[in-house]
Amino acid sequence: MKYYIIAGEASGDLHGSNLIKELRKADPRTEVRCWGGDLMAAAGGVLVKHYKDLAFMGFVEVLSNLRTIFRNLEFCRQDIQAYQPDALILVDYPGFNMRIAKWAHRQGIKVIYYISPQVWAWKEGRVRQIKEHVDKMLVILPFEKEFYRRWNFEVEYVGHPLVEVIDRFLADDRLHTMHTLTPTNPLAAQSPQLSTHSSPLVANSLQLAALPIIALLPGSRRQEILKKLPLMLEVCRHFPNHLFIVAKAPGLEDAFYEDMLKAYPNVSSVRNETYALLSKASAACVTSGTATLETALFGVPEIVCYKGSPVSYQIARRLIKVKYISLVNLIMDKLVVKELIQDQLTPDNLRKELDVLLNDPQKQRQLRADYKALKELLSQGGHASANAAHSILQFLNAS
Repeated sequence: MKYYIIAGEASGDLHGSNLIKELRKADPRTEVRCWGGDLMAAAGGVLVKHYKDLAFMGFVEVLSNLRTIFRNLEFCRQDIQAYQPDALILVDYPGFNMRIAKWAHRQGIKVIYYISPQVWAWKEGRVRQIKEHVDKMLVILPFEKEFYRRWNFEVEYVGHPLVEVIDRFLADDRLHTMHTLTPTNPLAAQSPQLSTHSSPLVANSLQLAALPIIALLPGSRRQEILKKLPLMLEVCRHFPNHLFIVAKAPGLEDAFYEDMLKAYPNVSSVRNETYALLSKASAACVTSGTATLETALFGVPEIVCYKGSPVSYQIARRLIKVKYISLVNLIMDKLVVKELIQDQLTPDNLRKELDVLLNDPQKQRQLRADYKALKELLSQGGHASANAAHSILQFLNAS
């Protein structure tokens, strides 16, 4: 089989690469041409465009790059037509992929969508386009199956691909038993290792593993970090016997964090080591998003944090139609992890909730049970990539 796969973000590259591996495992003659990243290329895909060349975030940036976006769409259509795949597989990235799906369907190309756009949260009207232009939809959240059924569109739930990613991380002996987390003190030189200027508290905890770790995941965008990280850091003063470690965003420079972190002696940071951090953390304060699910799959008790500008928050409340803001609670359809939203996100509330997570045995037992049920629900009798590959082959062979 010949596949043309399009992923436009880092997460899509990761999940697309695992899908390619499973497709090739099931059929060694598999050929893949793709838009994605280094992981998809390493898995055996012939890389046409890198997702880094497609990342236009925000209304202004999209407008200023419209000509490039339209050129990419036209090039993509021509490249698909020249390649003549047996199927087009789209991985999330709805702004671009839905346009390609519409065109490809009209050309008679089989269109398979893996990882649905979050139409259940907003832009629900997009379901009509999906029904019209997508031949097979593979979803990764259990409630999405029922959501689409209400629109009279049958989709297949294959489990969540993060389960296998985290399982693989934890099963890797080199990482799991030998990986040394190397936080840096904000006052130290910009180096991945601790310098002699690191705080004694930080240095001792790393050398002796004497202090339990609290992970702070404040997000990846500058504005959201500025809103939330100062509030998270204030909590550190109430837990002097814990080491708080901030997971830095890959795209933001160390200097951005320094002024915020330097006033706290029991705070350090890491870059590109979020999974290693979560594998060692006793608790976490996490910005709403996929990180809330990753934290739960590592079994780490967490507080979910959201705070935006008053205007942005009011707009979001009106546009986004969901009961909870964290994927953990949405999937379980109940309040498993505490959500502190907007005005509720204060240092005092964070302190109270963190104290419960660290010191309440009943809460800890309940979380363990809920996290276990969550993982079972997301595993779907196996791993998502293998399930998806099997479903794709079955669908194409029956067509």
